[in-house]
Amino acid sequence: MTEQPPRPEELPPPAAALFPERATRERIDDLLTRALALAQQRVLAGSVTPTLQRERLHQQLAAFDFETPLPLEQLIAWTIEQLEHGVVHMTHPRYFGLFNPAPNFPAQCADRISGAFNPQLASSGSSPAPVAIEAHVIRALALRAGLPARSSGHFTTAGSEANYTALVCALTRASSRYGTEGIRAFSGAPVFYASRECQPGWFKIAHQAGVGRAGLRLVATDGSGRMASAALAEAIARDRERGAVPILIAATAGTTGAGMIDPLSECAAIAQDHGIWYHVDAAWGGAALSSERLRGLLAGIERADSVTIDAHKWFATTMGCGMFITRHPQVLSEAFRVTTDFMPSNVATLDPYLNSAQWSRRFLGLRLFLALAAAGWAGYGAHVERAVRVIGEIAQRLRACGWRVANDPQLAVLCLTPPAGSAAPREIARRVLASGRAWIAVTTFEGREVVRICATHGEISMADVQLLVAALEAACGRVAESGSG
Repeated sequence: MTEQPPRPEELPPPAAALFPERATRERIDDLLTRALALAQQRVLAGSVTPTLQRERLHQQLAAFDFETPLPLEQLIAWTIEQLEHGVVHMTHPRYFGLFNPAPNFPAQCADRISGAFNPQLASSGSSPAPVAIEAHVIRALALRAGLPARSSGHFTTAGSEANYTALVCALTRASSRYGTEGIRAFSGAPVFYASRECQPGWFKIAHQAGVGRAGLRLVATDGSGRMASAALAEAIARDRERGAVPILIAATAGTTGAGMIDPLSECAAIAQDHGIWYHVDAAWGGAALSSERLRGLLAGIERADSVTIDAHKWFATTMGCGMFITRHPQVLSEAFRVTTDFMPSNVATLDPYLNSAQWSRRFLGLRLFLALAAAGWAGYGAHVERAVRVIGEIAQRLRACGWRVANDPQLAVLCLTPPAGSAAPREIARRVLASGRAWIAVTTFEGREVVRICATHGEISMADVQLLVAALEAACGRVAESGSG
């Protein structure tokens, strides 16, 4: 006799800890909202730098054997406490650090919506609305950059993935055999070019793409932190004479160290002369496109074959929200084409799994869609211009104290040399971080160590500016040194 399948009423109930009933979910959701708001208030009143007792954390982690279930409310409270004390607070207005701004509120709302629906963005068949929303945002950014209406692209985990995509597209266009034979398809070693001030992730990308780290040519700068176009042209000519195959030029619009913009139009002309793919890494600086006053700084980006922009940088969405945009959608599709019979659709010009290195992916683009729709270009432009004004105010106050500005801070990144008789930049940064009053960094600009300040937070106040300047002046140690003599 054939065994009958169990009737629905005989199934065990869902795991209550994982799938609680609606009333419990609503109660915990409200609790979480309130707890996060209170935690943020404490963060703003406390140290920017971590105050975590690491040994205590490791002891507590050891107690999580995952054998005995714990109440979710207790776990939420514990997790918030660890993050409150165990991270550099990029959501603090005195975080003047790397390109990690405090996320805007619409982007945070987007994360909650995306997490609730949890769409799989590989295919337009399974997620037609999310795929269409993301494609609309990509087109809007492409048009804003001056690229043609046919331009396409996709959201990425970050700028490194977008830059990797650019190199793969460049290799794909350079040889029809690259997709099957890899770099063996070329008559010589493929090489590509970026400024010596470029994002170091390009070395990983060269390794990952099979070009090899030696295939990345670091081009000299012109003394102001920008790629020297003459040195670029010479490097390409020299490589061709030696039998190498130039593939891509990667200009940077907003270098990591100093926020400098390579000569985009000159790089475009060189790329066109040599038939090389031209990519602009505008991961940070791309947000300047939103400002009518500042977008001219990126003149020449409209000539790019592809562009990288990170929305989680100056567009201030939550983390993990990069973009790859290209004027050559057919090359992008060729670079990532694949055949399968288990996907619910096979729209080569639209489906993300056929146009990116990823397959399964979160609904990343909703973060920028909600923020851009809520603020408009004008609102985002005001956000970007405000950051530039903050940096101008800091520069003015520190100049009055004897500091020297080493770079051209058009993109809200300031590199500073301390006054004569001060501690070294690295020691100044150490002292500021130890105080917990602010977070700053140290970088090397044109061969000299400098203090680096970036206006990453959209709510920096004049009081925050004053506290930063005071912390930097105190960290210089000039008074103590002169008194000890």
